Amino acid sequence: MSTVRSSLTDENRDTTATALQGALVDLIDLSLVGKQAHWNVYGKNFRSLHLQLDEIVVSARNAADLVAERAIAIGVSADGRAATVAETSSVPKIHDGTISDNEVVTLMIDAYTAVITNMRERISATESADPVTQDLLIGITAELEKQSWMFQAELG
Repeated sequence: MSTVRSSLTDENRDTTATALQGALVDLIDLSLVGKQAHWNVYGKNFRSLHLQLDEIVVSARNAADLVAERAIAIGVSADGRAATVAETSSVPKIHDGTISDNEVVTLMIDAYTAVITNMRERISATESADPVTQDLLIGITAELEKQSWMFQAELG
């Protein structure tokens, strides 16, 4: 049991905790997929993608930390264990081995689409349950949408 007391009702805390936990695993997995692609990308756009992927990994990790800290601030634990991420993430899986630059762009667009779709649902779910968490999720989603746009722009 947490020693942190929240001003949220139990119902609102539970709704918010569910939204934060889902966001946490998606953001952790997005960072892992980004790093896997970073290590294994090849092709004519290798260098720019290699650098871009490092940027998105840092961004996803920072957002995951904010989400986890928000969960703790409302009195619930954050679960970022590998098994939890593997079982509950909505991020499409990345195959092992090398991956072409075009495949990376498509993979990242699909990953962002999945995460953003779920983040928007979480924004709606927390609207009345916890506007503070909603605000946090809105800011993170804005950044995710910007990064998604940058990958989409690479397709021409």
